[in-house]
Amino acid sequence: MDSGYADLRVSNAEREQVVERLQDAYAEGRLDHDEFDMRTHLAMTSKTRRDLDAVLLDLQPVAPAGRTPAAVTGPSTSEERMLAAVAHGLGYFTVFVGPLVMMLTAGKRSAYVREHAVEALNFQLTILLVTIVTFGLGAVLYAVTWLVAAVAAVFALTGQPFRTPFILRLVK
Repeated sequence: MDSGYADLRVSNAEREQVVERLQDAYAEGRLDHDEFDMRTHLAMTSKTRRDLDAVLLDLQPVAPAGRTPAAVTGPSTSEERMLAAVAHGLGYFTVFVGPLVMMLTAGKRSAYVREHAVEALNFQLTILLVTIVTFGLGAVLYAVTWLVAAVAAVFALTGQPFRTPFILRLVK
């Protein structure tokens, strides 16, 4: 690690990101309660990047079996945000095919686009499944898809993650 980088002071936002990663590790069972409390305290009192990096040193993300971890990309670009919004909008016209194609193409180049395309795909698959199970009565839900797709697209365009409530997460 570059010494200049390690000596840079950290912001509250950077401290909070580390605390979120600690919460994830605690939820995964990789930290016990006492260690979580200690590391959270260390993160919140860190002054430099070296101090903050030390809190997470042995907690590198673990990829699920058969998958490689997504690359850390930083903030999304305007192109990524636009492609993510398109993934949500395509679901209205193509049901699940549009979001699936976006996930398999643009999603390979961008973790941000993939995250939104997967969310759109899961939403469309859930609506399709409800329609099939209810013998077409679920088709009324398709009226709601425009609203959900529009809200998700706005989130995507502003660079924020979006989690559709009450859907099956069939695709990870």
